[in-house]
Amino acid sequence: MTSQEIRKQFIQFFEERNHKFVRSAGVVPFDDPTLLFTNAGMNQFKGIFLETEKVDYLRAVNSQKCIRVSGKHNDLEEVGRDTYHHTFFEMLGNWSFGDYYKEDAIKWAWELFTDVWKIPKEKIYATVYKDDDEAYDLWISVTDIAKDHVLRFGNKDNFWEMGETGPCGPCSELHIDMGGDPAIHGSDPKLGVNTDNPRFMELWNLVFIQNYRDQTGKLSDLPNKHVDTGAGLERIVAYLQGKDSNYESDLFTPILEEIASLSAVDYEPGDGGMAHRVIADHARMLTFSISDGALPANEGRGYVLRRILRRAARFGRNLGLKDAFIYKLVPTVVAIMGDAYPELRERVDYIQKVIRSEEDSFGQTLDRGLQIFSTLVEETKSSGKHTISGADVFKLYDTYGFPVDLTNLMAEEVGLAVDIEGFESLMAKQRTKARKSNQFKHGGKQDDEWEILDAGEHSTFLGYTHQRLDTGICQIIRLENTFFLVLKQTPFYAESGGQVGDTGRIYNARMELQVVDTQRSGNAIIHETKLISGDFNTDPVIAEIDVERRNRIIRNHSATHLLNAALRKVLGEHVKQAGSLVNEDHLRFDFNHFEKMSPEELKTVEEMVNAEIRKNTGANIREMGFDEARAEGALAFFGEKYGDEVRTVKFGEYSHELCGGVHVKASGDIGFFRIESESAIAAGVRRIEAVTGVAAENITRQERHVLSELRQLLNSELNEINTKVQHLLKEKKNLEKELKLLTFDQAANVLSDIIEKAQTIGSVRVLSDIVDVPDTEALKDLGTELIRQMGSGLGVLGAVIDDAPYVVCVVSDDVIAQHKLKAGDIVRELGKQLGGGGGGKPQMATAGGKNKSALPGVISGVYEMIGRLLG
Repeated sequence: MTSQEIRKQFIQFFEERNHKFVRSAGVVPFDDPTLLFTNAGMNQFKGIFLETEKVDYLRAVNSQKCIRVSGKHNDLEEVGRDTYHHTFFEMLGNWSFGDYYKEDAIKWAWELFTDVWKIPKEKIYATVYKDDDEAYDLWISVTDIAKDHVLRFGNKDNFWEMGETGPCGPCSELHIDMGGDPAIHGSDPKLGVNTDNPRFMELWNLVFIQNYRDQTGKLSDLPNKHVDTGAGLERIVAYLQGKDSNYESDLFTPILEEIASLSAVDYEPGDGGMAHRVIADHARMLTFSISDGALPANEGRGYVLRRILRRAARFGRNLGLKDAFIYKLVPTVVAIMGDAYPELRERVDYIQKVIRSEEDSFGQTLDRGLQIFSTLVEETKSSGKHTISGADVFKLYDTYGFPVDLTNLMAEEVGLAVDIEGFESLMAKQRTKARKSNQFKHGGKQDDEWEILDAGEHSTFLGYTHQRLDTGICQIIRLENTFFLVLKQTPFYAESGGQVGDTGRIYNARMELQVVDTQRSGNAIIHETKLISGDFNTDPVIAEIDVERRNRIIRNHSATHLLNAALRKVLGEHVKQAGSLVNEDHLRFDFNHFEKMSPEELKTVEEMVNAEIRKNTGANIREMGFDEARAEGALAFFGEKYGDEVRTVKFGEYSHELCGGVHVKASGDIGFFRIESESAIAAGVRRIEAVTGVAAENITRQERHVLSELRQLLNSELNEINTKVQHLLKEKKNLEKELKLLTFDQAANVLSDIIEKAQTIGSVRVLSDIVDVPDTEALKDLGTELIRQMGSGLGVLGAVIDDAPYVVCVVSDDVIAQHKLKAGDIVRELGKQLGGGGGGKPQMATAGGKNKSALPGVISGVYEMIGRLLG
């Protein structure tokens, strides 16, 4: 069977048993700040297990895109060394949310393995938690597994926990006996299962979530029991295809063949093929992560991508690949995975451009860094040491972009270690609080903080049609004068999709609360409020949004849709939204594009948006199935989590997007659209900031006022202002040039008098004096003229410029050659005496400082200094 067929069979098996297929979440968990990447199938269901989110199904099945490169789950160092670890992998899984439990989970796993996939029963071993007699007995009673193939293990291997606290429970794993020489691998499975013994391979983990661990470490039973299973597709495919390695399955062989074609180095299983395996794995990880919205950067998940790409680039050097090549593997990855994940096909050009840009950037420093590394290895070994210092590791990281794990790997290859502790110490000094993006904090409020007044339905959002509602308070958190409220029904929009949360007021006859923000946590819409009058009470309330603020926000939000459509029409279909912010003051729209927009392109985009506004096209807002909406051409965006039913917003044939935000009734309500700036925010990502409506009018009015004043000052018509200003600037530049020449001529005339003051020290004519010049350029020009007039010798000129002391030193070539006197060395000493520093070339160098009162003494002391240097 092909990998496509195996994935499909797994999903269909559970769909036939009333499981709902849930699309894979993206590998970039924009809605979970505790994770760098999605690392397990259960991530997107965490809210269900924590009971902060409700869904309309009790059984689910999917194949989840996963990345494990950091924290507790970090397989990076093992990738390529063995045959089964990966940074990116797919996790097949089935879930029960308070529905079926251990019996069905075990029975169905056995049925799929033995009846559908025909895995020999005598090859299967099941492990259970040491105290889980229920699971042990079920394996014996509901399957025909051999009794001595059911093994018990402790907490480390067979008890699963989400974190230090939270839902947890025993698990049961299915291992396959891969065979092998008993003399090498052992014949007793009790000694091989749940170890690194390659004879036994774990294929599937069935987790039974039945407990809750509190902050004291105590376990209690959960009211609802859940099933969470995970099976690595790559391992299952390799086994079912009769391969000894995941890399020999059809998920990898086309990529390995393309690497061999590009490098002219054939792939060989074993140690000789490590470079091929690393590159193939990393190409998959980069393709999926960039497709889902991650970008290489210097911190957080962006730095993980950068590390992975640079690691692959270095292994490419091992195969003789010196030019950018990783981006060439993307079409092969997409050809293998595109049917299961169609979003890859939509973004293949974009993914290639991001990778190519990053490869080109790193390629410029990689070769130089490898040379430096070779030198460090030679120096370390010649000094009898076995460890590369932390300072040298840091230099490779900071100057040449070598991630420490890459340096560590390279050192290991030549029999050396690296001083990780020293490196980390230097890194700690460099870091600032603003850059500690990997120290994630859990958002939202903890369940035990909430005071529950009404345990029924809550947070019904009616803000699409209502601006004011009679409602009730269901939950409260009280913090002095701040109250976090969950209402039964609400017109307040919670921040989502770039649109900020509503503000307004919540009130009744005995109190008034100002709503300062609205956020979502799971299924709850949380209103952050301040008590501004009366005494807080829980009587029925009226919830009323700030209508004027909402209207400004929705004008900006609808404008982002029109802007996105215009950008795609002007720049091309590769443009994808990469983030946005929509508030009452302005809009910010981030998108994928690889060069600065020209003034003409910006003008065209702005004109297109305003043309659509003038058409006053009605907003056609509908709810429909996700697949139906995508089939109709609706655009979906990074960072959004879409259910089976979605909301679409369409402005005629011009713009069609999936969006849960609030919008204008017709495009004309936006009024006027104006682009304020366009800039780069990351490799391959541009940002446009714009305003609409009254804000756009106000800025236009301010500019008109400025232009009116300019017309009066210049006594000019509007269309003549540019010409007149250019003429004034040219005239100013010419006058400055004339003044500089005049000043220089005056100073140069003085040089003949100054040169007469030169002293001969040994055989060197030396001159040191203070002159009057307007700027440092004039001082350097005077120095050049001085040495020209002297012919042979050494001169130092000092001046006070903008209330600070400066010196220039000039030395003729013959003096440099005969007496080894260099201008750069001399000004470094003079700069210190002036309370500053300096440097330059042997023939000319400059220095500056802070202590202008020291200048006369420094200039007069030059003769003694040169005498000392000449002995």
